[in-house]
Amino acid sequence: MFRKSMFKPAILTLAITLGFVAQNRPADAAETEVLTVAGGCFWCVEADFESVKGVKEAVSGFAGGRTKNPTYKQVTGSNTGHYEAVQIQFDPAVVSRDTLLNLFFRSIDPTDAGGQFCDRGESYRTAIFAGSPAQKSAAEQAKAEAQAALGTKIVTPVLGNATFYPAENYHQDYYKSSERLAFSSVGVGVQKSVAYKRYRNGCGRDARVKQLWGSAAPFAK
Repeated sequence: MFRKSMFKPAILTLAITLGFVAQNRPADAAETEVLTVAGGCFWCVEADFESVKGVKEAVSGFAGGRTKNPTYKQVTGSNTGHYEAVQIQFDPAVVSRDTLLNLFFRSIDPTDAGGQFCDRGESYRTAIFAGSPAQKSAAEQAKAEAQAALGTKIVTPVLGNATFYPAENYHQDYYKSSERLAFSSVGVGVQKSVAYKRYRNGCGRDARVKQLWGSAAPFAK
């Protein structure tokens, strides 16, 4: 028969092995990186990037302005300095920062300094808010590559880190919501998802992106 003392070395070895594995397993927090971009209407940017494998969530909101906790009405109707922005939370083991930045430039009109498509004004300008030196370097590289690909000047700035304020719940996941609108500029009693599609088409977003980027446009339908 085996004595209890014979099991001690084996148990100790197992404990050490399990401890080593646990210590070297990456934490969940380390598996998520955040990239904040402004590409015109945040409904559209959110919809585009939530379709990318490796993106865990895209949140519509505001960044780059002076007003704390701004409302949508304040941002679009007064001089707050904010951009409509989207915070993209992604797993860098599945999709790289460089890939997302390249997709971003090819999903907008980076030659337009006055807004995007039918949406005009400072809140609809494009920008990248770099949250770290590594993001800034990657964003500048992606910008240079996009400019070379288009053969024309890109006006989308690479800015420093900025406080991100999520927009009201009403704006989140607008593109896939089945909630009905009592009244909107694109119909009465229509679902948000339907209103979104009509808006996107009517605003000319995909048509302009395809005109600029051709087959390299990743989201234009």
